[in-house]
Amino acid sequence: MAEADQERERPPVHRIIRSDGQQDGLTGQSFSSYDMAYEQLERYYGDLCCSDDDRIEYVIVELDSDPGPGRGA
Repeated sequence: MAEADQERERPPVHRIIRSDGQQDGLTGQSFSSYDMAYEQLERYYGDLCCSDDDRIEYVIVELDSDPGPGRGA
């Protein structure tokens, strides 16, 4: 099987990104599905009080496994 075919068959990788662009324990993880990343965020937010004003906002993104021409390494 060609290397390009193997890359296309890789499952998507999801990451948690902070809205302020900083790195922390959550942003250093990779997840094989959106649901797994979401569950991790649920655990994080579940430990916070609703009145925490300094709460950090996160988003889940799917990394592009095929950067295409001119993108990526």
